[in-house]
Amino acid sequence: MDHSEIEQNYGTWRSPITATLTASGLVNFSELRESEYGLLWIEQRPFENGRSVLVVETRNTRQDLTPSPYSVRSRVHEYGGGAYCVADDGVFFVNAIDQNVYGCSLLEGSTEVTQLTAGDDNVRYADLTWDSGRNMLIAVRETHEAGSEAVNELVAIDCVTAEANVLHAGHDFYSSPRLSNDAERLAFLVWDHPNMPWDGNQLFVATLNTTGNIVAETLVAGGVAESVFQPEWITPERLIFVSDANGYWNLYSYDSSGIYCVNADTAEYGAAQWAFGMRTYIPISERLVVANRIDNGVAALVFIDVDNGMVTPLENRFSSYACLNRTAMGIAFVAGKTDDLQTVVRMDLSNAEVTKIATQGTLDIDPDYFSVPEQIVYDNADGLETFAYFYPPRHPSAAGPVIQKPPLLVLSHGGPTGHAGRDLNFRIQYYTSRGWAVVDVDYGGSTGYGRAYRQRLDDRWGIGDVADCVAAVNYLISTDRIDPLRVAIRGGSAGGYTTLRALVTSPVFKVGASHYGIGDLKALARDTHKFESRYLESLIGDAFE
Repeated sequence: MDHSEIEQNYGTWRSPITATLTASGLVNFSELRESEYGLLWIEQRPFENGRSVLVVETRNTRQDLTPSPYSVRSRVHEYGGGAYCVADDGVFFVNAIDQNVYGCSLLEGSTEVTQLTAGDDNVRYADLTWDSGRNMLIAVRETHEAGSEAVNELVAIDCVTAEANVLHAGHDFYSSPRLSNDAERLAFLVWDHPNMPWDGNQLFVATLNTTGNIVAETLVAGGVAESVFQPEWITPERLIFVSDANGYWNLYSYDSSGIYCVNADTAEYGAAQWAFGMRTYIPISERLVVANRIDNGVAALVFIDVDNGMVTPLENRFSSYACLNRTAMGIAFVAGKTDDLQTVVRMDLSNAEVTKIATQGTLDIDPDYFSVPEQIVYDNADGLETFAYFYPPRHPSAAGPVIQKPPLLVLSHGGPTGHAGRDLNFRIQYYTSRGWAVVDVDYGGSTGYGRAYRQRLDDRWGIGDVADCVAAVNYLISTDRIDPLRVAIRGGSAGGYTTLRALVTSPVFKVGASHYGIGDLKALARDTHKFESRYLESLIGDAFE
């Protein structure tokens, strides 16, 4: 114990990280896009009742492009994403209230918003892609009719007549329409029940005629047991995409010579496609991409040469890298840190210099109150390597008695096909700054560790995840880091189900809290939306019947 620290019982330390601060919402950044007029992104603002505002930053000046009451959010698949696209000197976006497509200008001084489509919120659009030469939008359309399952299609919207023409139909789900640089080909993803996109989907490349209709199509990759993610054209003839065909989400190249894995790596370059428009890599030239490489859950940016597969480290100062996008001098992304708020940053690739563009707010708390996550690796009950982040108690002027060990809070993340994050989290720091230890468990089924790790939860939801949480507790007991008699567990949504199962199946946990958790699997299967309607079939298998 440092001489400046006062000995106090664990769990009783006074902290400036209050319940009010913990419950307060922060601005959320998403969907970064570059244009010749500046960098754009969406800000979800809790102080405007959660309104999502499209913002452009030009010459260090920020401007809101979408005035109230417009809110930029798609509800396709309910989770949305891909809610806007840059279109020459303007932007098209999906409005949250009515799910129609609107347009606004990027020209200085222009504030007019014009409506393109004219439906109600039973017809929704997402993953907007601009076809400049044909003056049309390519999008995923989802149509809801009472008494039947929603219908998803790939459509082209004429930006003069607003007429929507169906380009492709017949699959349960569509995503990621990406137009080649010469606008002659269109790449897109499809998948069908009962798969989720991280289970298995297919990548098609279609040839377009002069009016933008599909005249031929080629199945490039994917299947019921291969997950494909984020196709991007790096040249008019060459397509890059992510696939887990080799067990990890790695980069692949497709052109007239065939398909090959760019870099066979036991790390992940993709993510679970819960939303449209997700980007984990970005092309910066005809042979180089910058990618978010996730090695056993830990993220870093790297250069990848798609011709020779060489991977070169670029950046590892941040805890997360979201919404990667190309800029004139390099890249932009949303940067997370373990001891600071998220920021929108630009990085100059010539010298790796980072410039802050926007931040979630001002942090007036001494960083000595923040516990830094330590990754722990342990064997679960089946002898399988499992990962978690451990946060020890931390306080600049308090320390626990030498003869005591701190109580432990176990966190079970949502999804369940998701992962524990390393970004600053006030809900964690609320406890650690008061003398609790916290462990955030990436149980089997989590992303960031390869396909086999994700599949460990197949047929075992509520069993395997609980066992991995129990194993984390036992590991921390064996290393003498926590009090075995004071262990709590908490989770939300799918993590709430893990919490409830843990409380009724294991004596390790003395108390728990399920926040908006799942408690009735039959009700979930009956009432949930189309995107997740068959999710349980892989998670609990025969028990679903």
